[in-house]
Amino acid sequence: MTAARQFSIARARRALTLAELACFAALVTLSLQLPARAQTSKPTEYDVKAAYLFNFGKFVKWPVNISSSDVFSICILGSDPFGSVLDSTVAGESIDGKRIVIRRISAASDALNCRIAFISSSEKGRVADIMAALAHAPVLTVSDIPHFAGKGMIQFVVMQDRVRFEVNLDAAEKAGLTLSSELLKVATSVKREGQAGR
Repeated sequence: MTAARQFSIARARRALTLAELACFAALVTLSLQLPARAQTSKPTEYDVKAAYLFNFGKFVKWPVNISSSDVFSICILGSDPFGSVLDSTVAGESIDGKRIVIRRISAASDALNCRIAFISSSEKGRVADIMAALAHAPVLTVSDIPHFAGKGMIQFVVMQDRVRFEVNLDAAEKAGLTLSSELLKVATSVKREGQAGR
């Protein structure tokens, strides 16, 4: 990985971290309108998505009775669109005192041991089966598959060349997860049963 690319990833992660400290509502703007530096590439779509995955873990509460493992697993189910970006983003980081590890998995059952599971677009034809396997499991499910928010918890969407996200609050609550109100404030929509969202 080039030095410029590493700088870009670090800057995307740092921008999100500064946004949470100041006001998490600024996260979307800061993560996508990072100041350009001469001859430094703008963060890619997956740089930003990796930074979001890392930060989502800080704004979700998991049930107290889940595994007492000393690691916080972020898993990628299916083909990995991040390459080394996600590993670089979380390198040396922790959430709730737990070291973050990235796992690449191929079976939905393997996601049961994850805190966050990113469902790759390669799994588009298996989404219903995957979500059935994870029904009520305390795993934050995230994807950029179209219409994923109708089944999973968080769906990345690109709007006006900016990465945003939609939230299915009912799905999260059924899994026993509590999403911070600050996270919900910056979602493009929050879906509830019987509602179109906001």
